[in-house]
Amino acid sequence: MFSVEVRDRIMIGHSLPDPFFGPAQHMHGATFVVDVAFFRETLTRQNVVVDIGAALDVLNKTLKPLNYQNLDALPQFKGVLTTTEFLCKHIFDAVAAAARSGALGEDGKGLSKIRVTLHETDLARAAYEGALA
Repeated sequence: MFSVEVRDRIMIGHSLPDPFFGPAQHMHGATFVVDVAFFRETLTRQNVVVDIGAALDVLNKTLKPLNYQNLDALPQFKGVLTTTEFLCKHIFDAVAAAARSGALGEDGKGLSKIRVTLHETDLARAAYEGALA
């Protein structure tokens, strides 16, 4: 399986109001490095997985509404624990929808799967990976 991976970053504020999260129950900030990997079984006619420029553009547009935001204040996250794992799936869903809609060009429609990884620090990261059926 072939893959191409692109990277961006976001800075967010949020709280995780559950005793499970200890001090992270309170408002805190996070800077996430976000990697999105695109996979396909065979290369396109141009011998690529997907246009890297289009992939970077889709990732940037996906992250822009989250960047420099207090996630607790965004209506779509009301009452949601916006954990790193949750955000991986949220970003995956948006990137997958963009791929299906043609935002990655025709090549994006032939992708097998996508993996989204959020790096909290150089020591910890979370990911969500799913098929594009």
